[in-house]
Amino acid sequence: MKNGLEISGGSAADPSRVSISVVSHGHARLIASLLADIAAHVRTPIEVILTLNLPETLPFEPARFSFPFRIVENAVPKGFAANQNAAFHLSRGEFFCALNPDIRIERDPFPELLKCFQDRSVGVAAPLIRNPAGKIEDSARRFPTPASILRKALLHRTEIDYPIKDETIYADWVAGMFMLFPREIFAALGGFDERYFLYYEDVDLCARLAIAGRRVVVCHEASAVHAARRESRRNLRYLRWHLSSMLRFFLRHPAAGRRRGSIAKPESRGD
Repeated sequence: MKNGLEISGGSAADPSRVSISVVSHGHARLIASLLADIAAHVRTPIEVILTLNLPETLPFEPARFSFPFRIVENAVPKGFAANQNAAFHLSRGEFFCALNPDIRIERDPFPELLKCFQDRSVGVAAPLIRNPAGKIEDSARRFPTPASILRKALLHRTEIDYPIKDETIYADWVAGMFMLFPREIFAALGGFDERYFLYYEDVDLCARLAIAGRRVVVCHEASAVHAARRESRRNLRYLRWHLSSMLRFFLRHPAAGRRRGSIAKPESRGD
C-alpha cells in the first residue's frame, strides 16, 4: 500500500507512454482540430482512444495519424465517468490522460507534466488552462462548500482560487478537461465514480486522492487552450445534472470543505 492506495504490481507493456482519452458528444469538428494539434505538436509517445457517445460522421480519416488511434462507438450514451473508465480499460499506456474535445494544444505539454510524477506523492497533474484570448481560466480550485457555492452564485465571483506564479501549484482539485494520471494510481482509485453522470466526477476523484494523501499538481510550464462551453448555464438538463452532482458530492464528502488546502504542500517524500 502506498499513501493509502493499494498499488498492484506490474506495468503496462505497450510502448505508448501516454494514453489520451477523448469523448465526443457530436463534437467531431472539435475533435478534428484537437487531433490536428496533437499530430502537429505532441512528440511524446501516445495512443488516442476516441469514444463516440452519439452517432456521428467524422470529418477526417483515422488512418492519417501516425500514432495508434482507436475509435469506440457507444450503442447507448454514457456519462463522462463511465466513458473515461471504459477507455482506461482499453488503454495500454503508463499514464492515462482524460482530455476534453474543446482543448487546443499549441506545444507538447506532456514532457513537463510527466516531470511532476518524479514526486511519487503526486496523483494527478494538469497544465495551466487559458481561454482563446490568453487569460488563465479557473481550472485549479479549492474544494467547494455550500457557502462558497452560494457566494459565487450571488456575487458572480469569477476570480481564480490560486494566484499564478512561476512555480508549481498544489490545488485541491483540477477540472476534468485535462487530467493526467499514473496508470497505477487511476486503477487503485477505481477511476471516476460512475454515479456522477456529468459534473463533479473530477472534484470527487481529487477528494479521494486527498484522502489517500496524494497531491493534485498544476504545472505552470505546461499549458493548453480551452473554449469553455458552459452548458449548465444555458441548458436546463445540464443544470439539473450539475445540481444533482453537486448534492452527491456534498453528501459523500461532507468534510471536504474542512480539508481545503490541508495537503497543499506536505513534506516531499519518496515511495
